[in-house]
Amino acid sequence: MTAPLKNDRFLRALLKQPVDVTPVWMMRQAGRYLPEYRASRERAGDFMGLCMNPEMACEVTLQPLERYPLDAAILFSDILTIPDAMGLGLYFETGEGPRFRKAVRSAADIEALPVPDPDKDLGYVMDAVRTIRRELNGRVPLIGFSGSPWTLATYMVEGGSSKDFRLSKAMLYDDPQAMHALLGKLADAVTAYLNGQIRAGAQAVQIFDTWGGNLSAAAYQEFSLVYMQRIVAGLIREQDGRRIPVILFTKNGGLWLERMAEAGADALGLDWMCDIGEARRRVGDKVALQGNMDPSVLYAKPEAIRAEVARILAAYGSGTGHVFNLGHGITPQVDPAHAGAFIEAVHELSARYHG
Repeated sequence: MTAPLKNDRFLRALLKQPVDVTPVWMMRQAGRYLPEYRASRERAGDFMGLCMNPEMACEVTLQPLERYPLDAAILFSDILTIPDAMGLGLYFETGEGPRFRKAVRSAADIEALPVPDPDKDLGYVMDAVRTIRRELNGRVPLIGFSGSPWTLATYMVEGGSSKDFRLSKAMLYDDPQAMHALLGKLADAVTAYLNGQIRAGAQAVQIFDTWGGNLSAAAYQEFSLVYMQRIVAGLIREQDGRRIPVILFTKNGGLWLERMAEAGADALGLDWMCDIGEARRRVGDKVALQGNMDPSVLYAKPEAIRAEVARILAAYGSGTGHVFNLGHGITPQVDPAHAGAFIEAVHELSARYHG
């Protein structure tokens, strides 16, 4: 558990401490673009079989690190583990994405939801974190994560994925009290879950607010950001003598960066819709920034990938506080060699900005 970190530049950049090169990792870096991942998933039988088996979750977490000189590992899991542990019955339909056997549609449904105990109800995740930390043996830091309360609520109310969030938004406007009750319960569950991951060995945590950007500015403040702020305030911020950095990532949240920077996190994740140089000017020294290359750039030739990496590094400029990442998860059709060219370009081209 306490093997010294051989490469801590990811943690250092999140805390705006000096680094030799800009650290890089990719959202969804253990995923279907890798043939070795597809083979593991085949062996596991299905996606949840992979998530719920700590040894296999560890195996796929480490696969991208065997292939690429990444600066962080991220726990292999799913954002919907919490609603599943609340008894909603998560399953995956081919081509349909995640579904729940039970949806949450009323104040009574919300009242009946338990707040899961991370060690008892989500023990398989904690076991995976401990296993991965042991197997990493200090190679790079391990990132834990959760979905945000609003993002989790949308799946729970809709009963699965949604394009328009019709039922969630109707509840938000028709019965804000019920929605606040649900979000409050989820904020408590996420806080306990992330603290469980930190105690088990996660060295940084990220809150994925995938659907916060689908809200109006006023609704975002009231129904998403305030709950993420509450989670951040309740997190363990030091473990094993080191600070545990917290990253907030709201997809399509570029309009609200100043407010997000006040939420108490160490870093903000950026999607590819905003300019990272402009984002840096807007947040000043309050937070580090993570991002923000369009994942689709990885379909282009290595020279084009390299040019886009150079552009983003130049836009951010000199100094620390930048973790290079994609603006969302890597997609299944990407050529693994292109991901390698991306990571190599970040390390090679960023050295001149640190000195």
